[in-house]
Amino acid sequence: MQNRRDFLKTSALAAAGVALAGCTGGPQRFNIVKGDGKMHLKYFPYELQLAHVFTVASYSRTTTPDVQVEIEYEGLTGYGEASMPPYLGQSVESVCTFLGKVDLSQFNDPFQLEDILSYVDSLSPGDSAAKAAIDIALHDLVGKLMGQPWYRIWGLDPDKAPSTTFTIGIDTPEVVKEKTLEAVGRFNILKVKVGLDTDEAMINAIREVTDVPLAVDANQGWKDRSKALDEIFWLQEHGIVMVEQPMPKERLDDIAWLTERSPLPIFADEAIQRMRDIPSLVGAYSGINIKLMKCTGMREAWKMATMARALGMKVMVGCMTETSCAVSAAAQFSPYVDFADLDGNLLIANDRFDGVKVVDGRLRLPDRPGIGVELI
Repeated sequence: MQNRRDFLKTSALAAAGVALAGCTGGPQRFNIVKGDGKMHLKYFPYELQLAHVFTVASYSRTTTPDVQVEIEYEGLTGYGEASMPPYLGQSVESVCTFLGKVDLSQFNDPFQLEDILSYVDSLSPGDSAAKAAIDIALHDLVGKLMGQPWYRIWGLDPDKAPSTTFTIGIDTPEVVKEKTLEAVGRFNILKVKVGLDTDEAMINAIREVTDVPLAVDANQGWKDRSKALDEIFWLQEHGIVMVEQPMPKERLDDIAWLTERSPLPIFADEAIQRMRDIPSLVGAYSGINIKLMKCTGMREAWKMATMARALGMKVMVGCMTETSCAVSAAAQFSPYVDFADLDGNLLIANDRFDGVKVVDGRLRLPDRPGIGVELI
């Protein structure tokens, strides 16, 4: 019987003649991209099945495309993933095409995170989710080599990890009540998707069954700034504590006008992707929502959080619908933030990993090295 080391060597040679076939179809678990260096990169598609239909102001969906990534080095494996909701404009094919360009064999030491991830970033101007998958897997691997979780490497206290919101998508009042009742007692704060003419009906439906604090996310759905301001004052009266991306990101002057007058903090989401975007948002938003799939991963996310703090802005960490792999990676810097929206793994029915937990509504970070996940 072929042992694992021989199998990897054989597969690596076979991979030289494989393009995207291993990523777009077939029952095989892995597609080995590069096998001639010390670090071995593997990936395969994994469609996330949502537990409920998920609706925001602009679309509904029941699945999310995803690509799972592994980097092996000296008997250890670092896990990462790329999750691609529709608005990112990325796909399984684009992620696999990008990953096919990545050559880790030129690097002998995974601790060279700056050099490796700068190289990965240079391969294209976009592909943020694919870059995040590499970044997360490398951070997981390096943390395992150090024997420490990243929150400890960053000098953070896991007991300061905040409560996470749990998202209630746009739906009928009856369904909203049902979803809210499922969450009551498990979460200390809920996030409600708004942005349509049903906003007040949804909030009223939730308030019929709970008085738990709420955050709202309009996903750029509000178009009139005066009407948006009136709604924010109404929301404040109903226990809402923050507002995320109230208006289209292009309307920065209107958002700045709204933020100046709003009794609630206004956070950028669609308007923020990477660190270079932050300076233009100072004064227009109260804070930023950092998501690994948009910012290219943990390295950039930590830099963004540090810059935002230095500029006097609040910080939120969010996620897409993801497995516990990417959510646990984002949770590593959650003790540093004001708000956390890390429920993406709780919205899917086919998680591959055991990782960060929600206990009494608060994030509990696993005391494992790296990003803290294990395959189920």
